[in-house]
Amino acid sequence: MADIKSLAESLVGLTVKEVQELADLLKNEYGIEPAAAAVVVSGDAGGGAGAAEEKTAFDVILKNGGASKLNVVKIVKDLTGLGLKEAKELVDGAPKPVKEGVSKAEAEDIAAKLKEAGAEVEIA
Repeated sequence: MADIKSLAESLVGLTVKEVQELADLLKNEYGIEPAAAAVVVSGDAGGGAGAAEEKTAFDVILKNGGASKLNVVKIVKDLTGLGLKEAKELVDGAPKPVKEGVSKAEAEDIAAKLKEAGAEVEIA
């Protein structure tokens, strides 16, 4: 089991060039096609655990409209460009996304406005 863990750590530490060399070796020596070796490439191509921390697009999720739903509906209407009826349906149907794929700063700004109006908000 320790050998497998050591092998896994070695594979994760490979550079893209080394992965390509490994794929070529597997194909030429053992007949394993590079598509099967692509799993190795995807293991660290995104930067490993660091990629999750460097998220660039965030979703603002309305968890609950709170006690003052009317104020929350007005803010949702302004933020999304929805009509009053659609904004009310979004708030009543919580949890639902208010904005998706926005920057961290914009997500925090939207969340702050909604929280100030009494809503429960989550940034995902």
